[in-house]
Amino acid sequence: MLVCGCVMLSYFTGQLSGILGEQRILKLALFLVLFLISPFISFRYYRYPLWVKIPILFAEVLKYFVMTILFTTWVMPFMTVSASDLQLSVVNFLNKTLETSTKMFAQSAGTFSTVLGVITGGVYVVFLFAVILLLAVMIPGTVFLIVKLVQYGYDKLISKFIIGNLMDR
Repeated sequence: MLVCGCVMLSYFTGQLSGILGEQRILKLALFLVLFLISPFISFRYYRYPLWVKIPILFAEVLKYFVMTILFTTWVMPFMTVSASDLQLSVVNFLNKTLETSTKMFAQSAGTFSTVLGVITGGVYVVFLFAVILLLAVMIPGTVFLIVKLVQYGYDKLISKFIIGNLMDR
């Protein structure tokens, strides 16, 4: 939901354009550094005093914030309709959809074709809107889940082979 919010905020207002600039490599490098050092700074988290826990939590929050901004930076170029043209595009899409669905029933339903066309076109538009909304939530969630699982696997590997060997000495 955070990615959807960032995309919409940047799309409609342009407020995040400074953060979402063209510096993808810098954002990716920062994310990878935070990703790779995460097990080393967190392996004894519960044994640290509070003044050490706060920077560790800040690093984790920064990692997910950078991942959100990075994902948003990758999504924004695919949004080809400008915010000012969005209303006109939606109205044109609705008109074309309703016109097409009305024409489908023109031969068979006669005067009832308008009603059937509006009903089937409306159901199609609602279904399409629900699918787009579902994808807008599921795709970022899936990416975050995959990154979290990869982080978990990397943490386990580092814990078993590096940190475990250091603690056994």
